[in-house]
Order: sequence, then C-alpha cells, then structure tokens
Amino acid sequence: MSGNAGDGGSHPNAEQEVIAVDADDTEQGTVNRLDAHTGDGVRHRAFTALVFDGEGRVLLAQRAPNKRLWDTHWDGTVASHPRPGQGQKEATRERLVDELGITPDQYSDLRITDKFEYKRYYENAGLEWEVCAVLQCTLDDVTIDPAEEEVAGRLWVDYDHLRESPESYRQLRLCPWFEIAMRRDE
Repeated sequence: MSGNAGDGGSHPNAEQEVIAVDADDTEQGTVNRLDAHTGDGVRHRAFTALVFDGEGRVLLAQRAPNKRLWDTHWDGTVASHPRPGQGQKEATRERLVDELGITPDQYSDLRITDKFEYKRYYENAGLEWEVCAVLQCTLDDVTIDPAEEEVAGRLWVDYDHLRESPESYRQLRLCPWFEIAMRRDE
C-alpha cells in the first residue's frame, strides 16, 4: 500500500478530506485524510465516542482487520473524523449508525465531555495527530447491528473497572486515543 495520496487513490481514505486544525482546534482548512495520517502527518479534528448501558458498562468495538491503522485493536465504541462543515455530535450520530446500527432514538444524552490533542505512530503504516473530542451517551435500547467491514468484535465492559485496572485488559490491545480518553475521565 502506497504511503501518499498522489498514488492514484489506491486507498479509500485518499478520496476523503478531514479538517486541519491548530492546537486550539481552530480550523485551518482541509487536508486529504491519507496525507493527514502519513509521513509527519497533519493535525486534524477527530472524535471518540463512549457508549454506555444503564449498568455502567461501556461498549468496546474491535477495529476490523482491514483498517489501515490500529487494525484489530479495541476502541471505545466509535472513533472517526467529522467531515468539513459537520459538527462532532452529527459525525458521532452518523458513525454510530454506520458502524453499529445504533440510531439516535436509542439515546437522548449525547454530549461532549472532553477534548485533547495527541500524536501517536502505528508500526510503519502511519500516525494519528488529532485534536480529539470525547463524546458519551447511554443507550436506552442496547440493540446493535455491527457492520462487519468496520467492527470485528464487540464487548460490554465494566467501565470503572477498566479505567481503574487497565492492566486486567491488556490482552485487548486498546487504541491509544481511547486509553487517553479513559485516563482523563474523572
């Protein structure tokens, strides 16, 4: 797989734009999604969403093996990038439907709880350099319908136990942005 977007668009991400931002999350235009995740990268806007059930468990989703970065790692419920002109809540609602079949009528409390910047490299495949919003909601109806091309596995985990004892879950290989979001959650 080529490492730049100028290779004729061999990777689907080469056809998408993300929102470039400064350290204060102020928009700086758009950048090709593949370019944002290769070489030295470009700081851009992203989100991670943590979906809970009524018992305080968080829904973890295992990233599909076809993902370019952090394939087969376990993530908070969904993570992605808002498109240009799209807000974080709108983007989160869309990804919940697309990845897990969770519709807005299953929750009513979607909210942004945090925002942080991080930069992490993944093997020789690329990097994430993001200003990442954290969103949370609680499902009234826990029915899900995962998309196999997005989600390889799913697991409901006691969130407090996971946050307080992450070493107990080390076999899950958690995504770095999810680990940061959990450490910052108080």
